Amino acid sequence: MLRVAGIAALIALGLTLASTAINLLLERAEKSSISAYGERVAVSSGSLNVYRNGHSGQPIVLLSGLGTPAPALDFAPLIRELSGFDVIVVEGFGYGYSDMAAGERTNTNISTELHEVLTKLHVSRPYVLAGHSIAGFYTLDYANRYPAEVSAVIGIDATIPKATGEPVEDPQPGINWERALSVTGLVRTVAWLAPGLVNPEGDAFTPDELERMRLMASWNYGNPAVADETARIANNAASLRGVAYPDGLPVLAFIADDKSDRTSARKAAAQELLKNVRRHEIVTLDGGHYLHWTQSKRMAEIITSFLSAPR
Repeated sequence: MLRVAGIAALIALGLTLASTAINLLLERAEKSSISAYGERVAVSSGSLNVYRNGHSGQPIVLLSGLGTPAPALDFAPLIRELSGFDVIVVEGFGYGYSDMAAGERTNTNISTELHEVLTKLHVSRPYVLAGHSIAGFYTLDYANRYPAEVSAVIGIDATIPKATGEPVEDPQPGINWERALSVTGLVRTVAWLAPGLVNPEGDAFTPDELERMRLMASWNYGNPAVADETARIANNAASLRGVAYPDGLPVLAFIADDKSDRTSARKAAAQELLKNVRRHEIVTLDGGHYLHWTQSKRMAEIITSFLSAPR
């Protein structure tokens, strides 16, 4: 039995090594044959990738949710609908074509990096910040650090820090099992066998966008920067406890109505967060957490109306 177990272990090791080598070769070939989108901008801790739609108008800075492999592609349906704006997608460390490793993923560091990028690009101030999911932490932090530079905030089913909860121990070095799944080719295999697990909902994406998003999910899954950001969610939330948006800053909050009991809880949390904000609007739209996949046209209409209304 020991001999059989040893042979089985050697076979498993051989298959893993072979899969890892094949995955590495495929990834190198893909990256060399597919042109990267956007522009890489150097900041103090590395280089971030930035995509702009090339249009004039009021700047809107889009920030993605946690672990989004290719933010500029993920937001593509909404970017197309916001053609009257200068749309800027800043891909944080661990996202899209930005560096995959960085310093601690604290609110402070993420806000500082974003400010460096927007300053280097000479983005017209004040600009609109729009954040999906966990980026709700960073729009809240940023708006308080740089209030004179933000004209409005838009939350896309944004995560709201809980009023209670204790900090946890900072992440310690260890085995990154999620990254191992990517390096060995398992993520690639799953995405190929079951594309529905990685493809976005709706029909607003082109075939090329879907293919690139699938490939970039394999490339970027479990990278060090996102792993660190994930491990710091509790502490980032704790650092924002009691923090509110400036009362004079307009805030538009989209809430996803997925027909579950969670919808009312999310709406109540948004109302509590924005109770001091003189001009705010909470809009509930049918759909899942990634509203910009399926409700981009309606969102663009509401955003345009909200930003054009007198303050």
